[in-house]
Amino acid sequence: GPGSGLRRGGVRRCQCCEVQPSACPPPRPRHGAPSLAASGGQPRRECPARFLKQLGIHPDWQFVDVYGMEPELLSMVPRPVCAVLLLFPITEKYETFRTEEEERIKAKGQDVKSSVYFMKQTINNACGTIGLIHAIANNRDKMNFETNSSLKKFLEDSLSMTPEERAKYLETYEAIRVTHESSAHEGQTEAPSIDEKVDLHFIALVNVGGHLYELDGRKPFPINHGETSDDSFLEDAIQVCKKFMERDPEELRFNAIALSAA
Repeated sequence: GPGSGLRRGGVRRCQCCEVQPSACPPPRPRHGAPSLAASGGQPRRECPARFLKQLGIHPDWQFVDVYGMEPELLSMVPRPVCAVLLLFPITEKYETFRTEEEERIKAKGQDVKSSVYFMKQTINNACGTIGLIHAIANNRDKMNFETNSSLKKFLEDSLSMTPEERAKYLETYEAIRVTHESSAHEGQTEAPSIDEKVDLHFIALVNVGGHLYELDGRKPFPINHGETSDDSFLEDAIQVCKKFMERDPEELRFNAIALSAA
């Protein structure tokens, strides 16, 4: 039924989707259950893998599609999983929720560990890049970087910066910008015009110190979604994705990819 699975319906490529999940037609949903990702069979490793390689990261970790929320579908995702990226539509309902959430957290407060790496998004349509940086930065102890990795250098340089300073630094950081621009158009039959309204957005979900954080460069701070563990992280992250879907039950454009051990 509605909301029972991560779904994909007519996701059009947007300029922000450098890490667009696989661009194949979705599988036929079984028994009418909505499906979340892209192709039948084994989880696929596509554009994000190229992007990680370009940034100088060894392929010990790879992005794979998450097909749905049911245990049998989550069991297809190789473990461990250290991050989940969610692609979702920015709608009026979502924007209303985002404003209310921000006001609620500002009033009540929340615990955010100082070790969470968070940056703001100031570059238009770079949410996929920011999502990737959030995913890698908060798992940098697990990553195997090439000696001359542009992302490793960016993270080392920006570690002591504020979220706003990191955003400004990315604006000037040629190596990652060039990667973002070349990946954005890779595999597209027709590049979207600069003026095309981009209404799809990426966020990262990560486990830092046993808490599940939502990292979205459009928001003023990370969102703490409560406790998690290495073993339960994928299931916990998918529950957060489910809330996004339940807030917008008419929408079909949801997609999740997991950064999992290769």
